Amino acid sequence: MAHYAIGDIQGCYIEFSELLEKIAFDPTKDQLWLVGDLVNRGPQSLQTLRLIRELGDSVISILGNHDLHLLAVYYGISEISPEDTFHDILGAPDCGELIDWLRHRPLLHYDTELNFLMVHAGLAPQWTLIQAQDCAREVETLIQSREIVDFLKNMYGNQPDIWSDALIGWDRLRVITNYLTRVRYCDAKGRMDFEHKGDITPEGFYPWYKVPNRHTQGLRIVYGHWAALKGCSDSANIFAIDTGCAWGDSLTALRLEDLQRFSVASKQS
Repeated sequence: MAHYAIGDIQGCYIEFSELLEKIAFDPTKDQLWLVGDLVNRGPQSLQTLRLIRELGDSVISILGNHDLHLLAVYYGISEISPEDTFHDILGAPDCGELIDWLRHRPLLHYDTELNFLMVHAGLAPQWTLIQAQDCAREVETLIQSREIVDFLKNMYGNQPDIWSDALIGWDRLRVITNYLTRVRYCDAKGRMDFEHKGDITPEGFYPWYKVPNRHTQGLRIVYGHWAALKGCSDSANIFAIDTGCAWGDSLTALRLEDLQRFSVASKQS
């Protein structure tokens, strides 16, 4: 059995299919870890979601910010933008089933035997693994419940921009969501910066995984979200695998057992 973590697919169905063929993925014995952002920006979000769902228990997929955006549009909380490319899902006869499947995905996944944690964007440097798991469950519980609309109404925003154990209510849930699905840079105290998306670190900040004294330094972490890094985190135990398929670069799989990478070129321009 092999475990393959695959970066942000973002509706790039053809490349995803080619990558599965390249790694000779066998759903009867292998397992896929998908770091989120399954949809949007690429041309075939509907086919992508259908294929992932059909693969059943051989796939562990977590939610990314684009997946949450799709949920917000579906539930009437956010308007679709000209850059969005998931119209095919919204108009599909099985849209409701796909949305229900999507909203029951977790926000992180940890495998004890592999000692690998998968997140979409990152973690608060103050969190231990147990805290991260507990915080993720707080948000997951709402997304999977009848309170999903209330959650989505309160999900957007950059404040608060730093974790505190004293946070309550929507502020607490929003900051958890932002660490898990949006963060790139933090200062030494864990305060998030939402202005910079490239690979040039703003003064006074660090990539979230380089914040001094981060409590999860002993974990191996695989994550997506940050295409500008081109799959290079330059840090021990930190594996960036968003290689910008939707932006014309490539789609990458990381075999967790031996850390070998496999990539296919993007067909987007």
